[in-house]
Amino acid sequence: MEQTQKKQNYTLPIIVMFLLYFMIAFVTNFAGSMGVIVKNQFEVSNALSQLGTLANFIAYACMGIPAGLMLKRKGYKFTSIAAVLVGLLGVAVQWISGPAGSFAIYVIGAFIAGFSMCMLNIVVNPMLNTLGGGGNKGNQLNLLGSSFNSVGGTLAPILLGYLIGGELATAQVADAAPAMITAMVIFVIAFFVIFFTNIPEPHMETAEEKAARLSGNKAKDSHSPLSFRHFVLGALAIFFYVGAEVGTPSIANLYMSNNPAVGPVIAGTLVGIYWFLMMCGRLIGSAIGGQVSSKVMLSTVSCLAMCLIACVMFVPEDCLVNLDWSSIGLVGAIPVSMICMTLCGLCTSVMWGCIFNLSTEGLGKYIPMASGIFMTLVCGGGIMPFFQGLISDAIGYTGSYVLVLASFAYIFFYAVKGSKNVNTDIVTE
Repeated sequence: MEQTQKKQNYTLPIIVMFLLYFMIAFVTNFAGSMGVIVKNQFEVSNALSQLGTLANFIAYACMGIPAGLMLKRKGYKFTSIAAVLVGLLGVAVQWISGPAGSFAIYVIGAFIAGFSMCMLNIVVNPMLNTLGGGGNKGNQLNLLGSSFNSVGGTLAPILLGYLIGGELATAQVADAAPAMITAMVIFVIAFFVIFFTNIPEPHMETAEEKAARLSGNKAKDSHSPLSFRHFVLGALAIFFYVGAEVGTPSIANLYMSNNPAVGPVIAGTLVGIYWFLMMCGRLIGSAIGGQVSSKVMLSTVSCLAMCLIACVMFVPEDCLVNLDWSSIGLVGAIPVSMICMTLCGLCTSVMWGCIFNLSTEGLGKYIPMASGIFMTLVCGGGIMPFFQGLISDAIGYTGSYVLVLASFAYIFFYAVKGSKNVNTDIVTE
Protein backbone atom coordinates (compact mmCIF):
# COMPACT_ATOMS: atom_id res chain seq x y z
CA MET A 1 0.00 0.00 0.00
CA GLU A 2 2.84 2.37 0.90
CA GLN A 3 4.53 1.74 -2.45
CA THR A 4 1.27 2.47 -4.32
CA GLN A 5 0.82 5.71 -2.37
CA LYS A 6 4.33 6.85 -3.31
CA LYS A 7 3.65 6.18 -7.00
CA GLN A 8 0.40 8.16 -6.84
CA ASN A 9 1.80 11.08 -4.89
CA TYR A 10 5.31 11.54 -6.24
CA THR A 11 5.27 11.16 -10.03
CA LEU A 12 3.55 14.46 -10.86
CA PRO A 13 5.48 16.49 -8.23
CA ILE A 14 8.73 15.22 -9.74
CA ILE A 15 7.61 16.36 -13.20
CA VAL A 16 6.71 19.78 -11.76
CA MET A 17 10.16 20.06 -10.17
CA PHE A 18 11.74 19.24 -13.54
CA LEU A 19 9.70 22.02 -15.16
CA LEU A 20 10.88 24.49 -12.52
CA TYR A 21 14.47 23.34 -13.06
CA PHE A 22 14.05 24.28 -16.74
CA MET A 23 12.88 27.80 -15.89
CA ILE A 24 15.77 28.43 -13.48
CA ALA A 25 18.37 27.93 -16.21
CA PHE A 26 16.41 29.59 -19.01
CA VAL A 27 15.92 32.86 -17.14
CA THR A 28 19.38 32.84 -15.49
CA ASN A 29 21.29 32.10 -18.70
CA PHE A 30 19.16 34.59 -20.56
CA ALA A 31 20.42 37.31 -18.19
CA GLY A 32 24.02 36.20 -18.73
CA SER A 33 23.69 36.14 -22.51
CA MET A 34 22.03 39.58 -22.50
CA GLY A 35 25.43 41.02 -21.56
CA VAL A 36 26.32 41.14 -25.26
CA ILE A 37 23.26 43.30 -26.08
CA VAL A 38 23.61 45.46 -22.97
CA LYS A 39 27.27 46.18 -23.73
CA ASN A 40 26.27 47.44 -27.17
CA GLN A 41 23.03 49.34 -26.53
CA PHE A 42 24.10 51.08 -23.33
CA GLU A 43 27.81 51.35 -24.24
CA VAL A 44 29.17 49.89 -21.00
CA SER A 45 32.36 48.04 -20.06
CA ASN A 46 32.79 44.26 -19.85
CA ALA A 47 32.27 44.44 -16.08
CA LEU A 48 29.08 46.52 -16.30
CA SER A 49 27.73 44.29 -19.06
CA GLN A 50 27.60 41.58 -16.37
CA LEU A 51 25.62 43.82 -14.01
CA GLY A 52 22.35 42.12 -14.96
CA THR A 53 23.86 38.76 -13.99
CA LEU A 54 25.24 40.34 -10.81
CA ALA A 55 21.81 41.75 -9.91
CA ASN A 56 20.20 38.40 -10.67
CA PHE A 57 22.49 36.58 -8.28
CA ILE A 58 22.73 39.29 -5.59
CA ALA A 59 19.00 38.65 -5.20
CA TYR A 60 19.97 35.21 -3.90
CA ALA A 61 21.93 36.85 -1.08
CA CYS A 62 18.87 38.92 -0.17
CA MET A 63 16.25 36.19 -0.56
CA GLY A 64 18.00 32.98 0.48
CA ILE A 65 17.20 33.06 4.21
CA PRO A 66 13.66 34.52 3.85
CA ALA A 67 12.83 31.94 1.19
CA GLY A 68 14.12 29.17 3.46
CA LEU A 69 11.77 30.42 6.19
CA MET A 70 8.93 30.60 3.65
CA LEU A 71 9.58 27.01 2.64
CA LYS A 72 9.52 25.87 6.26
CA ARG A 73 6.37 27.78 7.20
CA LYS A 74 4.34 27.78 3.99
CA GLY A 75 5.59 24.70 2.20
CA TYR A 76 6.78 23.77 -1.29
CA LYS A 77 3.57 24.59 -3.16
CA PHE A 78 3.12 28.13 -1.78
CA THR A 79 6.80 28.94 -2.27
CA SER A 80 6.88 27.69 -5.87
CA ILE A 81 3.68 29.56 -6.81
CA ALA A 82 5.07 32.77 -5.32
CA ALA A 83 8.32 32.17 -7.21
CA VAL A 84 6.74 31.88 -10.66
CA LEU A 85 4.69 35.04 -10.11
CA VAL A 86 7.80 36.97 -9.08
CA GLY A 87 9.65 35.53 -12.10
CA LEU A 88 6.87 36.69 -14.42
CA LEU A 89 7.21 40.21 -13.01
CA GLY A 90 11.01 40.19 -13.32
CA VAL A 91 11.04 39.16 -16.99
CA ALA A 92 8.28 41.68 -17.77
CA VAL A 93 10.36 44.51 -16.28
CA GLN A 94 13.39 43.45 -18.35
CA TRP A 95 11.17 43.46 -21.42
CA ILE A 96 10.00 47.01 -20.63
CA SER A 97 13.63 48.19 -20.41
CA GLY A 98 13.92 47.83 -24.20
CA PRO A 99 11.21 50.33 -25.20
CA ALA A 100 12.17 52.52 -22.24
CA GLY A 101 15.83 52.50 -23.30
CA SER A 102 16.87 52.29 -19.65
CA PHE A 103 19.83 50.29 -18.35
CA ALA A 104 18.60 50.84 -14.78
CA ILE A 105 15.20 49.27 -15.53
CA TYR A 106 16.94 46.27 -17.10
CA VAL A 107 19.08 45.76 -13.99
CA ILE A 108 16.01 46.11 -11.71
CA GLY A 109 14.20 43.47 -13.79
CA ALA A 110 17.17 41.11 -13.51
CA PHE A 111 17.20 41.68 -9.74
CA ILE A 112 13.48 40.82 -9.44
CA ALA A 113 13.95 37.72 -11.60
CA GLY A 114 16.77 36.69 -9.26
CA PHE A 115 14.33 36.54 -6.35
CA SER A 116 12.29 34.05 -8.34
CA MET A 117 15.28 31.90 -9.28
CA CYS A 118 16.37 31.76 -5.64
CA MET A 119 12.92 30.67 -4.46
CA LEU A 120 12.67 28.03 -7.19
CA ASN A 121 16.08 26.61 -6.34
CA ILE A 122 15.12 26.38 -2.68
CA VAL A 123 12.08 24.33 -3.69
CA VAL A 124 13.47 21.93 -6.28
CA ASN A 125 16.75 20.84 -4.70
CA PRO A 126 15.55 19.53 -1.31
CA MET A 127 12.31 18.23 -2.84
CA LEU A 128 14.05 16.07 -5.45
CA ASN A 129 16.71 14.97 -2.96
CA THR A 130 13.96 13.92 -0.52
CA LEU A 131 11.80 12.19 -3.13
CA GLY A 132 14.88 10.29 -4.27
CA GLY A 133 15.49 9.07 -0.73
CA GLY A 134 18.72 11.03 -0.11
CA GLY A 135 22.20 9.61 -0.59
CA ASN A 136 23.24 8.41 -4.05
CA LYS A 137 19.59 7.95 -5.12
CA GLY A 138 18.72 11.50 -4.09
CA ASN A 139 21.69 12.80 -6.06
CA GLN A 140 20.63 10.65 -9.01
CA LEU A 141 17.15 12.24 -9.13
CA ASN A 142 18.61 15.73 -8.75
CA LEU A 143 20.98 15.08 -11.66
CA LEU A 144 18.10 13.89 -13.81
CA GLY A 145 16.20 17.07 -12.95
CA SER A 146 19.30 19.07 -13.73
CA SER A 147 19.13 17.74 -17.28
CA PHE A 148 15.98 19.81 -17.79
CA ASN A 149 17.87 22.71 -16.26
CA SER A 150 20.46 22.27 -18.99
CA VAL A 151 17.81 22.26 -21.71
CA GLY A 152 16.72 25.72 -20.58
CA GLY A 153 20.34 26.82 -20.34
CA THR A 154 21.05 25.53 -23.84
CA LEU A 155 18.08 27.23 -25.48
CA ALA A 156 18.57 30.69 -23.93
CA PRO A 157 21.94 31.72 -25.48
CA ILE A 158 21.24 30.01 -28.82
CA LEU A 159 17.88 31.74 -29.11
CA LEU A 160 19.38 35.08 -28.16
CA GLY A 161 22.27 34.65 -30.59
CA TYR A 162 19.90 34.08 -33.51
CA LEU A 163 17.67 36.97 -32.43
CA ILE A 164 20.70 39.27 -32.52
CA GLY A 165 21.87 37.87 -35.84
CA GLY A 166 25.21 38.88 -37.29
CA GLU A 167 24.87 42.62 -36.62
CA LEU A 168 26.21 43.12 -33.10
CA ALA A 169 26.59 46.87 -33.67
CA THR A 170 22.82 47.28 -34.01
CA ALA A 171 21.77 44.80 -31.29
CA GLN A 172 19.07 46.15 -28.96
CA VAL A 173 17.17 44.79 -25.95
CA ALA A 174 14.06 44.87 -28.10
CA ASP A 175 15.63 42.15 -30.29
CA ALA A 176 15.32 39.76 -27.35
CA ALA A 177 11.58 40.42 -26.90
CA PRO A 178 10.45 37.04 -28.39
CA ALA A 179 12.61 35.16 -25.86
CA MET A 180 11.27 37.26 -22.98
CA ILE A 181 7.68 36.70 -24.07
CA THR A 182 8.37 32.96 -24.27
CA ALA A 183 9.69 33.01 -20.70
CA MET A 184 6.61 34.86 -19.47
CA VAL A 185 4.28 32.37 -21.17
CA ILE A 186 6.15 29.47 -19.53
CA PHE A 187 5.81 31.13 -16.13
CA VAL A 188 2.04 31.45 -16.64
CA ILE A 189 1.78 27.78 -17.61
CA ALA A 190 3.91 26.78 -14.60
CA PHE A 191 1.61 28.74 -12.29
CA PHE A 192 -1.47 26.78 -13.33
CA VAL A 193 0.33 23.42 -13.36
CA ILE A 194 1.65 23.93 -9.82
CA PHE A 195 -1.66 25.34 -8.55
CA PHE A 196 -3.55 22.19 -9.54
CA THR A 197 -0.82 19.73 -8.48
CA ASN A 198 -0.76 17.91 -5.15
CA ILE A 199 2.79 18.47 -3.88
CA PRO A 200 4.05 16.61 -0.76
CA GLU A 201 5.22 18.76 2.15
CA PRO A 202 7.85 16.66 3.98
CA HIS A 203 9.59 19.59 5.71
CA MET A 204 6.73 21.99 6.48
CA GLU A 205 6.39 22.95 10.13
CA THR A 206 3.77 21.03 12.09
CA ALA A 207 0.77 22.61 13.80
CA GLU A 208 2.54 22.16 17.14
CA GLU A 209 5.68 23.89 15.87
CA LYS A 210 3.63 26.76 14.45
CA ALA A 211 1.73 27.20 17.70
CA ALA A 212 4.96 27.21 19.69
CA ARG A 213 6.50 29.77 17.32
CA LEU A 214 3.51 32.10 17.48
CA SER A 215 3.27 31.86 21.26
CA GLY A 216 6.96 32.53 21.72
CA ASN A 217 7.40 29.27 23.66
CA LYS A 218 9.48 27.55 21.04
CA ALA A 219 12.60 26.01 22.55
CA LYS A 220 15.75 27.54 21.13
CA ASP A 221 17.87 25.06 19.22
CA SER A 222 21.53 25.37 20.11
CA HIS A 223 22.48 24.09 16.65
CA SER A 224 21.86 25.16 13.06
CA PRO A 225 23.08 24.13 9.61
CA LEU A 226 26.14 26.27 10.30
CA SER A 227 27.06 23.85 13.09
CA PHE A 228 28.07 21.34 10.41
CA ARG A 229 31.53 21.90 8.97
CA HIS A 230 30.82 19.99 5.78
CA PHE A 231 27.78 22.18 5.12
CA VAL A 232 29.68 25.45 5.65
CA LEU A 233 32.47 24.34 3.31
CA GLY A 234 29.86 23.08 0.84
CA ALA A 235 28.05 26.42 0.82
CA LEU A 236 31.37 28.07 -0.07
CA ALA A 237 31.85 25.45 -2.77
CA ILE A 238 28.48 26.45 -4.26
CA PHE A 239 29.56 30.12 -4.22
CA PHE A 240 32.63 29.29 -6.28
CA TYR A 241 30.88 26.69 -8.44
CA VAL A 242 28.04 28.93 -9.62
CA GLY A 243 30.52 31.74 -10.24
CA ALA A 244 32.64 29.46 -12.41
CA GLU A 245 29.64 27.88 -14.13
CA VAL A 246 28.21 31.27 -15.15
CA GLY A 247 31.48 33.15 -15.67
CA THR A 248 32.99 30.54 -17.98
CA PRO A 249 30.44 30.95 -20.83
CA SER A 250 29.50 34.60 -20.10
CA ILE A 251 33.02 35.98 -20.54
CA ALA A 252 33.59 33.63 -23.48
CA ASN A 253 30.44 35.02 -25.10
CA LEU A 254 31.83 38.56 -24.81
CA TYR A 255 35.23 37.45 -26.10
CA MET A 256 33.88 35.62 -29.14
CA SER A 257 31.10 38.10 -29.98
CA ASN A 258 33.66 40.90 -30.21
CA ASN A 259 35.98 38.77 -32.33
CA PRO A 260 35.26 39.62 -36.01
CA ALA A 261 36.27 36.12 -37.05
CA VAL A 262 33.65 34.56 -34.78
CA GLY A 263 30.69 36.92 -34.19
CA PRO A 264 27.56 36.70 -32.00
CA VAL A 265 25.82 33.85 -33.86
CA ILE A 266 28.73 31.41 -33.53
CA ALA A 267 29.39 32.70 -30.00
CA GLY A 268 25.80 32.03 -28.99
CA THR A 269 25.96 28.58 -30.56
CA LEU A 270 29.16 27.63 -28.71
CA VAL A 271 27.75 28.89 -25.42
CA GLY A 272 24.59 26.93 -26.15
CA ILE A 273 26.70 23.82 -26.76
CA TYR A 274 28.34 24.42 -23.37
CA TRP A 275 24.91 24.16 -21.73
CA PHE A 276 23.95 21.28 -23.99
CA LEU A 277 27.02 19.36 -22.82
CA MET A 278 25.91 20.09 -19.28
CA MET A 279 22.64 18.35 -20.11
CA CYS A 280 24.53 15.38 -21.55
CA GLY A 281 26.74 15.20 -18.48
CA ARG A 282 23.75 15.29 -16.17
CA LEU A 283 22.01 12.51 -18.07
CA ILE A 284 25.17 10.41 -17.80
CA GLY A 285 25.48 11.35 -14.13
CA SER A 286 21.87 10.39 -13.43
CA ALA A 287 22.46 7.02 -15.10
CA ILE A 288 25.50 6.19 -12.96
CA GLY A 289 24.61 8.22 -9.87
CA GLY A 290 23.17 5.20 -8.07
CA GLN A 291 26.50 3.38 -8.32
CA VAL A 292 29.10 6.19 -8.17
CA SER A 293 29.35 8.30 -5.02
CA SER A 294 29.00 12.07 -5.15
CA LYS A 295 32.50 12.41 -3.71
CA VAL A 296 34.15 10.38 -6.49
CA MET A 297 32.10 12.09 -9.18
CA LEU A 298 32.87 15.61 -7.90
CA SER A 299 36.61 15.04 -7.45
CA THR A 300 36.90 13.60 -10.97
CA VAL A 301 35.08 16.36 -12.83
CA SER A 302 36.70 19.19 -10.85
CA CYS A 303 40.17 17.84 -11.71
CA LEU A 304 39.25 17.62 -15.41
CA ALA A 305 37.77 21.14 -15.29
CA MET A 306 41.05 22.56 -14.00
CA CYS A 307 42.87 21.00 -16.96
CA LEU A 308 40.40 22.46 -19.48
CA ILE A 309 40.50 25.94 -17.94
CA ALA A 310 44.30 25.83 -18.03
CA CYS A 311 43.96 25.24 -21.79
CA VAL A 312 41.57 28.20 -22.06
CA MET A 313 44.20 30.38 -20.42
CA PHE A 314 47.41 29.16 -22.02
CA VAL A 315 46.57 27.87 -25.51
CA PRO A 316 47.50 30.77 -27.88
CA GLU A 317 44.51 32.77 -29.14
CA ASP A 318 45.70 32.37 -32.73
CA CYS A 319 45.51 28.59 -32.42
CA LEU A 320 42.35 27.95 -34.44
CA VAL A 321 40.37 25.01 -35.78
CA ASN A 322 38.27 25.34 -38.93
CA LEU A 323 34.75 23.98 -38.54
CA ASP A 324 32.12 23.53 -41.22
CA TRP A 325 29.07 22.42 -39.27
CA SER A 326 26.50 24.59 -41.02
CA SER A 327 23.65 22.49 -39.64
CA ILE A 328 24.24 23.96 -36.17
CA GLY A 329 25.65 27.30 -37.24
CA LEU A 330 29.34 26.56 -36.67
CA VAL A 331 31.23 27.64 -39.77
CA GLY A 332 34.64 29.30 -39.59
CA ALA A 333 37.85 29.43 -37.58
CA ILE A 334 37.16 28.80 -33.90
CA PRO A 335 39.76 29.39 -31.16
CA VAL A 336 40.84 26.10 -29.59
CA SER A 337 40.66 27.77 -26.18
CA MET A 338 36.93 28.37 -26.69
CA ILE A 339 36.39 24.74 -27.64
CA CYS A 340 37.99 23.84 -24.30
CA MET A 341 35.60 26.29 -22.65
CA THR A 342 32.69 24.50 -24.30
CA LEU A 343 33.93 21.11 -23.08
CA CYS A 344 33.86 22.44 -19.51
CA GLY A 345 30.10 21.97 -19.68
CA LEU A 346 30.63 18.25 -19.20
CA CYS A 347 32.48 18.97 -15.95
CA THR A 348 30.16 21.58 -14.45
CA SER A 349 27.15 19.42 -15.30
CA VAL A 350 27.17 17.27 -12.15
CA MET A 351 28.85 19.65 -9.70
CA TRP A 352 25.69 21.30 -8.39
CA GLY A 353 23.92 18.07 -7.50
CA CYS A 354 27.05 16.53 -5.98
CA ILE A 355 27.83 19.56 -3.81
CA PHE A 356 24.22 19.89 -2.63
CA ASN A 357 24.03 16.19 -1.87
CA LEU A 358 27.32 16.15 0.06
CA SER A 359 26.53 19.39 1.90
CA THR A 360 23.09 18.39 3.16
CA GLU A 361 23.81 14.74 3.90
CA GLY A 362 22.97 14.01 7.53
CA LEU A 363 21.30 17.41 8.25
CA GLY A 364 17.79 16.05 8.78
CA LYS A 365 15.52 18.74 10.27
CA TYR A 366 18.02 21.46 9.34
CA ILE A 367 17.59 20.91 5.59
CA PRO A 368 15.02 23.71 4.91
CA MET A 369 17.19 26.38 6.53
CA ALA A 370 20.29 24.82 5.03
CA SER A 371 18.69 25.17 1.61
CA GLY A 372 18.05 28.86 2.31
CA ILE A 373 21.67 29.47 3.34
CA PHE A 374 22.80 27.42 0.36
CA MET A 375 20.83 29.64 -2.01
CA THR A 376 22.23 32.77 -0.38
CA LEU A 377 25.71 31.69 -1.45
CA VAL A 378 24.50 31.23 -5.03
CA CYS A 379 25.11 34.99 -5.29
CA GLY A 380 28.59 33.90 -6.39
CA GLY A 381 27.04 33.45 -9.84
CA GLY A 382 26.80 37.24 -10.08
CA ILE A 383 29.76 38.35 -8.00
CA MET A 384 32.36 36.10 -9.62
CA PRO A 385 31.54 36.96 -13.28
CA PHE A 386 31.51 40.67 -12.35
CA PHE A 387 35.04 40.42 -10.96
CA GLN A 388 36.02 38.24 -13.87
CA GLY A 389 34.79 41.05 -16.11
CA LEU A 390 36.97 43.53 -14.19
CA ILE A 391 39.98 41.24 -14.62
CA SER A 392 39.26 40.88 -18.35
CA ASP A 393 39.17 44.68 -18.69
CA ALA A 394 42.63 44.77 -17.08
CA ILE A 395 44.52 41.78 -18.52
CA GLY A 396 42.33 40.32 -21.25
CA TYR A 397 39.56 37.76 -21.63
CA THR A 398 41.58 34.54 -21.36
CA GLY A 399 43.66 35.84 -18.44
CA SER A 400 40.47 36.42 -16.44
CA TYR A 401 39.95 32.64 -16.24
CA VAL A 402 42.48 32.48 -13.40
CA LEU A 403 39.46 33.15 -11.17
CA VAL A 404 37.64 30.15 -12.61
CA LEU A 405 40.73 27.96 -12.19
CA ALA A 406 40.98 28.88 -8.49
CA SER A 407 37.27 28.10 -8.05
CA PHE A 408 37.60 24.60 -9.47
CA ALA A 409 40.67 24.04 -7.29
CA TYR A 410 38.60 24.77 -4.16
CA ILE A 411 35.82 22.45 -5.34
CA PHE A 412 38.39 19.69 -5.78
CA PHE A 413 39.53 20.28 -2.19
CA TYR A 414 35.94 20.08 -0.97
CA ALA A 415 35.31 16.82 -2.79
CA VAL A 416 38.48 15.17 -1.48
CA LYS A 417 38.52 16.43 2.10
CA GLY A 418 35.99 19.11 3.03
CA SER A 419 32.83 17.08 2.41
CA LYS A 420 33.30 14.68 5.34
CA ASN A 421 30.66 15.09 8.08
CA VAL A 422 32.64 15.49 11.33
CA ASN A 423 29.59 16.59 13.35
CA THR A 424 27.68 13.31 13.54
CA ASP A 425 27.07 13.83 17.27
CA ILE A 426 24.45 16.56 16.58
CA VAL A 427 20.85 15.32 16.81
CA THR A 428 19.05 16.02 13.52
CA GLU A 429 15.61 14.46 14.09
